[in-house]
Amino acid sequence: MHTGEEWLKVAAGTTIVCFFLYFFLFGLELLGTAAKIVGGCSAGEVLGDDTNPIGALMIGILGTVLLQSSSTTTSVIVGLAGSGLSVKTGIYMVMGANIGTSVTNTIVAMGQMGDGAQLERAFAGATVHDIFNYLSVCILLPVEIVTHYLYYLTKEMVKGITTEKDDKWEGPIKKLVSPLSKKIIVANKDIIKNIAKYQLDPTNEKGIKDCSEQYGDEAGHCKGLDVNYENCNKGSGLITCDKKSGDCPLFFNEFSTQEEDETAGGVCLFIALVILVICLIGMVTMLQKMMLGMSTRIIYKATDLHPIISIILGLGVTMIVQSSSITTSVLTPLCGLGVIRLEVMLPLTLGANIGTTITGILGALVTDGSEALQVAFAHTMFNITAICIWYPIPFMRNIILTGARKLGKGASIYRLFPVFYILVMFFLVPGVFIGISFLFEADEKAFEALGSVIVIFIAFAIGGIAYWYKYKDGPEKIFEFMTARQTRYETNQSLPEDMAFLKAEVTRLREHTGLADPETEEAEEGADA
Repeated sequence: MHTGEEWLKVAAGTTIVCFFLYFFLFGLELLGTAAKIVGGCSAGEVLGDDTNPIGALMIGILGTVLLQSSSTTTSVIVGLAGSGLSVKTGIYMVMGANIGTSVTNTIVAMGQMGDGAQLERAFAGATVHDIFNYLSVCILLPVEIVTHYLYYLTKEMVKGITTEKDDKWEGPIKKLVSPLSKKIIVANKDIIKNIAKYQLDPTNEKGIKDCSEQYGDEAGHCKGLDVNYENCNKGSGLITCDKKSGDCPLFFNEFSTQEEDETAGGVCLFIALVILVICLIGMVTMLQKMMLGMSTRIIYKATDLHPIISIILGLGVTMIVQSSSITTSVLTPLCGLGVIRLEVMLPLTLGANIGTTITGILGALVTDGSEALQVAFAHTMFNITAICIWYPIPFMRNIILTGARKLGKGASIYRLFPVFYILVMFFLVPGVFIGISFLFEADEKAFEALGSVIVIFIAFAIGGIAYWYKYKDGPEKIFEFMTARQTRYETNQSLPEDMAFLKAEVTRLREHTGLADPETEEAEEGADA
């Protein structure tokens, strides 16, 4: 039985955890908003390309990484599906958005770099999302290219369904966090959509060529009128005012330029990252104190849910918070603490993957046309099919778990490994494949030939790396390399302190033994001479 004092401590600890959790969610919301402002122009140009399947997939990844929200990317794709973007291309793009959304919780895992064991578990828990999405695309993208099964299946699903334009559905968690976030900064999502619409069709009345078209009027965004949503919305730049309250946020400037708005977005991005790190450290510290004394067996028993219940729980939570990134980002530090095992993290993540597509369906239901709903249904069916492939059979499931554990081990050996992983998997790989796609779509034969050479080179490089890894002691060499790099990094970090300590010890020993300082002796000998 708990005494009154113990219950008071539990209540106080829970309150503090909830406080940090709220501002952690606020930080994620602010991060997403700031990313839309900093990367919105580029994302709009990227998402507006009606390209080949591989290019569309990579555009979906890169667009989501830039916007830090698969919900926003999906809503843009869904909106474009009725404005010139083919449904088939939209399906490939949402496959990419599925991958891109996993970058957020991978970044959050880096917040536990201070403890190697925690980082290992957290990074493994975060990357089950990445591995599942990448492997699912590797299987289902070729199937979709050959058979178009998602396209025809969802086409049948939307037959006879009509949708009407209405207000956007908003989840309860977003209602709690958004009011505070909108006091600081509000992103103008219309710019992203309108740039993408122009890329698809330059004659589109709502399209704009680039962000600069939103600026340049000397009268300012509000045309000399009172600063509020009604007066400032039509001409606003990347930062706009809150439609519901009518108020303009702290970082809104009616005379701002594009560079000033992007700078403000960068400042908010930095603030969001600081808030996330502080809240993550606070949550982890409090949870550790609250669980102090509890055995690992009790913790595992409390969180050891049936896989189906875990999937349903992940789905339900994601529908409430309206973002799989938020769900997995909150679960990642718990995985780092050992509260949630990797075997439980996987089904929760799979449920979150489905939950975020339900949000897309709800968004599509309040837009005109059936094309948007078809793309949203395709997103859902893609994730359900992927779960059926990878989760029920233990052998297939263990491929994901083993891969995540190896990545987690890599992060614990070399603390900067997560940084390189994110840069390669979410920026370099999509960027290279988008570049190759553009080469193949160019009219000149020379570009196609260059693209073919690059593809052949990449294929040989991948084959060589696979052979080296399998037959030339690749894992051992990687382990040795990463260990050496981490040792060198730690040595460089601690070298100034070690030198200061050694000098202090030498001085103490001289004073204790009465030995003269060599420098002092040389100076005295020089004076005598």
